[in-house]
Amino acid sequence: MVDDSALGWWPRWLVTACLGLVACDGPPDRAPSVGDVDLARGRQLVVEKGCAACHAFPDVRWPRGGLGPDLQAFGRQGLIAGQLPNQPGVLMQFIRNAPALVPGTAMPAIALSDQEARDVTAYLLQLKSR
Repeated sequence: MVDDSALGWWPRWLVTACLGLVACDGPPDRAPSVGDVDLARGRQLVVEKGCAACHAFPDVRWPRGGLGPDLQAFGRQGLIAGQLPNQPGVLMQFIRNAPALVPGTAMPAIALSDQEARDVTAYLLQLKSR
């Protein structure tokens, strides 16, 4: 048996640091991931469900609402409704039931299936200013 007290504190620190580095596998993937999606269907749903009546979208000419925030560069926003992290899972929940996540918001709950919410989320997250 080796008496590690003779080696001092630094070998233990070095081994701990190396184990910590091995445990890391790089930075987290921040790319939106919502599974299989249909961006065209997401855009279509934005029009059909009335989102464009309140918000402006880059590829929706009419209606072009001005009541809600302009969403032409939504994919670059850090926060949803100025309060929630702009992440796919949070956005899907917000789209379906905004008042549950942000009480007092003017955005209504919108009836969407899981797949429809994924399609709309993917559509919104790919919006960048053009």
